[in-house]
Amino acid sequence: MQTELEHLIQMANQIVANNSFHKDIEQTAATTAGHLQKFWARSMKKQIIDYAAQDGSDLSPAAKLAVQQLAS
Repeated sequence: MQTELEHLIQMANQIVANNSFHKDIEQTAATTAGHLQKFWARSMKKQIIDYAAQDGSDLSPAAKLAVQQLAS
């Protein structure tokens, strides 16, 4: 069974994959960060931000950048 954090990581990576048509990591990350800001609950955002700050190894590079943008 998948933990909530694992599910959030998977979703963040999927959002990046769905926005990778930009072909530019910065634009993909910005679009993904906007999606997370708009549609994710505060508790979800906190979990993924905390994860990215502590480890973040399971996030794709664009997803990690998106979460860093979300945190700032």
